[in-house]
Amino acid sequence: MNSYLDCIPCFFSQALRAARIATNDEATHKRILDRIAQMVKIISLEDSPPKVAGMIYRIIAEETNNPDPYKHIKRDFTRRALDLLPSLRKQVLSSDEPMMTAIRYAITGNIIDFGPTESFNMEKALDNALLMKFGICDYETFREHALRSKKTLYIGDNAGETVFDRLLIEQLDSDVTYAVRNNPVINDATIEDAREAGLDEAATIMSSGCDAPGIILEECSRDFRDEFESADLVIAKGQGNYESLSDVTRPMFFLLKAKCAIIARDLGITNGDIVLKGINAQQRMV
Repeated sequence: MNSYLDCIPCFFSQALRAARIATNDEATHKRILDRIAQMVKIISLEDSPPKVAGMIYRIIAEETNNPDPYKHIKRDFTRRALDLLPSLRKQVLSSDEPMMTAIRYAITGNIIDFGPTESFNMEKALDNALLMKFGICDYETFREHALRSKKTLYIGDNAGETVFDRLLIEQLDSDVTYAVRNNPVINDATIEDAREAGLDEAATIMSSGCDAPGIILEECSRDFRDEFESADLVIAKGQGNYESLSDVTRPMFFLLKAKCAIIARDLGITNGDIVLKGINAQQRMV
């Protein structure tokens, strides 16, 4: 997915928010915005938003000497999510359709995203998870792939929502590899964050090798690309992974909540809808 002119103000807004979390020094904030302004002159709109965002957050880390400004926020949301896990697991296991219930909770967890917004209520969203409207729901195709898959690659997104991804992983009867960001970027999960969420008890955790808040395949490690190509089922969580992988020809499924009008328009849905979308899903059946 390409970037759009409407993405540019969002880049500045995200950068300023992250810079203020990283440091109170306004001179540093100004220096960061100046560097991003210079960068915007030369970026191509053919680059995906996560690719541009990766460059922006590298500037923030350099200027503030703080590579992980969201570290304490990530830990707080992971702790809060872990407190909710036992009750949500009971809801999944008592459901008439456990896999669909787990999918709903996993997608609802995608609200924990400090990229497009800083205002959301995780607990309230989870209370409403079973009532939320799907803009796209390719559940039957997903279920067919999941039942046949022996090897699944699950590409995570944000810290905290990783806990709810575990509910879906527990419904998959396959070996699951859970891929996360190589280094901190926004509140996206790293290996450390995934372990704090207990994902190592349900899956094999690996880094994608990419520092962007998405999957830029040419920037990923060879190990990740091998995993991406060999998996029977690929699940990609969140807007950043959709933005960076939606044009890839490989069959995969996207789970996300639309939190951006541009992405909603690209998907043909209403902003705020939840999504389970398969692409090229008939190309490869296990």
